[in-house]
Amino acid sequence: MVVQFKDVSESVSILQINRPRVRNALDWDAMEMFAAAVEQAHARAGLRALILTGAGEAFIAGGDLRALHTTPGEADGWRLTRLMTRALNRLEALPCPVIAALNGPARGGGAEIALACDLRVVDENADLSFAQITLGLTPGWGGGQRLLRLVGYSRALEWLVTGQVLTPSEMLTSGLVNRVAPAGQALAAARELAERIAQHAPEAVGALKRLLRGGLELPPALAAAQEQSLFPSLWASPFHHQAVARWLERRKSDA
Repeated sequence: MVVQFKDVSESVSILQINRPRVRNALDWDAMEMFAAAVEQAHARAGLRALILTGAGEAFIAGGDLRALHTTPGEADGWRLTRLMTRALNRLEALPCPVIAALNGPARGGGAEIALACDLRVVDENADLSFAQITLGLTPGWGGGQRLLRLVGYSRALEWLVTGQVLTPSEMLTSGLVNRVAPAGQALAAARELAERIAQHAPEAVGALKRLLRGGLELPPALAAAQEQSLFPSLWASPFHHQAVARWLERRKSDA
């Protein structure tokens, strides 16, 4: 399978791009499969964390230029940007956290896919580059705006107009990634993080994702109102009541 969606537990799944001979670059069929896999994730009611990674020694090398340039017209450019922008917006809209496990180089559109995830774990031998400029292009899948929100205007512009290849330490220092894993351990580290997330109430985790995304996308007053509105139902939830009961029982035994 070119795009594999597989469960690793009842609450954690992996979406893997499996085209290692072309560094997991996406042709038209792979893009359609990727979009379908994202919808499959939306349909999983019990999903608490999703990990996105590549097969072999690369994360995702963006679009497969050999395949895509059989259709090089402007209408094809519109088709490309609409298909993947929609897929990444849907990935970003998943109610559970999405973790990118960068097991190797992420280039161009692959960097855009990584930034559409909520969290990023990078192998110490991996790197990332918005290489679109070397082909006379801009990001076409929403990566420019995501990069701007993550690292600010000046840094984002420098990286976009130079195509600079970023090391794991540069990514970590800039806040582009959350963790650097030992060589060959990005997926394992992402799974550990996913399992930690999955231990908590999915309603609360989903609410935390919504309130932070609201801060990125809404005016401050609306974002604050949204955050406030998420609290009352969680306060009344069975999970919260059970957690408080356990806490009180522990305090009683400590007394």
